[in-house]
Amino acid sequence: MVSISNSILVASSLYSPSLLPRSHKLSFSNQIPAFLPHHYPFNSQRPLSSLCFFNARDDSDTKLQNKDSRSEWPILKRWEVPWEWQTVSLTSLACGLGFVLTGLVEATALPYLGIRPDALTLDEKAELLFLDQGITTAAVLAIIYSVFNTYQPLPEDFFKYDLREPFNLQKGWLLWAGVGLVGALVAIGLTGVAVSFFSGETPQRETDALVRLLPLIGSSSVSTACLVGITGVFAPLLEETVFRGFFMTSLTKWVPTPIAIVLSAAVFALAHLTPGEFPQLFVLGSALGISYAQTRNLLTPITIHAFWNSGVILFLTFLQLQGYDIKELLQTS
Repeated sequence: MVSISNSILVASSLYSPSLLPRSHKLSFSNQIPAFLPHHYPFNSQRPLSSLCFFNARDDSDTKLQNKDSRSEWPILKRWEVPWEWQTVSLTSLACGLGFVLTGLVEATALPYLGIRPDALTLDEKAELLFLDQGITTAAVLAIIYSVFNTYQPLPEDFFKYDLREPFNLQKGWLLWAGVGLVGALVAIGLTGVAVSFFSGETPQRETDALVRLLPLIGSSSVSTACLVGITGVFAPLLEETVFRGFFMTSLTKWVPTPIAIVLSAAVFALAHLTPGEFPQLFVLGSALGISYAQTRNLLTPITIHAFWNSGVILFLTFLQLQGYDIKELLQTS
């Protein structure tokens, strides 16, 4: 159930269609990412530990609204969204096109660079996927940045990555990441049991991203490091910025925050293009949305997402090294 954003054509050029099909999922996983552009401005009124895409608005009206809303449960508060539905629709389309076109360009460029995927070792394939994921993430985040840069200054709770007060009871990003991760584990486990009980059989996982990446899991330390980087860094950064930081917050202009959490979780699950995993992905997306609504800090869902993805990869690597058939385990779990 790890969310991994493999570029369609590059990934499919590395393996046979049975191992890595050309399906391309819009997971901003998956997320699925490069790092933030180097020139994101810092809020001059914050220490450097607080990173934002944009300058935060700090006028008296915002301060008054924040003061008045302190007594309100965070999950019920809406974001002050300055854009309209046209911007949401066009930006979503631009991100999707950027994701797909990046994969097309990379796949087209491989022959001109003298790279023959069928001649690459597993480590080289893992490194290429890592580079591909980084470029894809950078491209999509650049689209987000360029669009919403025109709306500056934004309220301070947009696109915020704030390292301060990690254990604050109300908004501590690390504290609530731990709460969200435990809650997600329990809820996903119960969901899996319920799905198996009502369907009478275990959902098939032939299209799951983990199955497609089996040749790399446990093959070497280099491959493992690349997979952890893809699933534990790039995917969470990209997917949480897009699905929670952009899409979910934008929806709160028209619907209450709890409904926005549910809608964004459904889109998050659908974007992975794995129908058999929809219930679990929906529950995970809901946990990520709730944690973000609580702290208004993208580090919270990013941390949950990162621990979930990288934890699965490391656990499967351990089982592989112990001699277990992880493909059979995945398809029967």
